[in-house]
Amino acid sequence: MQTRQQAYRQGAKDAFPSVIGLIPFGLIVGTASTAAGMDAWLALAMSIIVYAGASQLAAIGLMVQSAPMPIVLATVLVVNLRFVMYSASLAPFFRELSTGRKWLLSYALTDHLFALVNARFTPDGSHKHVDAYYIGGAVPTWLIWNAMVAIGIFAGTLVPKQWSLDFAIPLVFLALVFPALTTRTHWITAGAALVAAFFTAGLPMKLGLITAAFVAVSIGTWLDYRQDREKRIAR
Repeated sequence: MQTRQQAYRQGAKDAFPSVIGLIPFGLIVGTASTAAGMDAWLALAMSIIVYAGASQLAAIGLMVQSAPMPIVLATVLVVNLRFVMYSASLAPFFRELSTGRKWLLSYALTDHLFALVNARFTPDGSHKHVDAYYIGGAVPTWLIWNAMVAIGIFAGTLVPKQWSLDFAIPLVFLALVFPALTTRTHWITAGAALVAAFFTAGLPMKLGLITAAFVAVSIGTWLDYRQDREKRIAR
């Protein structure tokens, strides 16, 4: 049985590969913030408070296009809705912790931390020191992410404005999306989002982005439901 210290070190060790992957992502987010015209300290505060790379990029991309703040906030909310499902899935592991500690862990939740905990622990198994394992992965992740964003922000201020680094935003999203398209359902959902985004691009207040996201989520949910139904019938 692992001690708390061993669980903490194991969490840091397991998180290491994904932490390395955050280095270029954080640099690009920081640079994109500067390219969007954000004040350096405001951009850094946003990174620390929001602490979610995909939604930070989405918000920056909309700010570049002068989208209304309600649209920016709604988009960030939609992008981050997955964390509601993550939290519900991880809740059994942290049921015995204090409310304050749960709030702290929820702030540190990321996609890869969710995957690590689910891969190593099972809801019906032992939860001993799972919080130490989680924190072991969360601490280096938070430190490296915000350090890279800060470097990107302050290095980005040295880049002449006429260079226009806005192109980095869609490139990062493409780099994130394509490796995740591993099934037929994924490709159909992505295709639906692309078509919806194309035909709704002219909507006012940048509502096309939210519309495309809603269409993609709806179609993806329906396809998953149909597949589950076919599996149940096959049994």
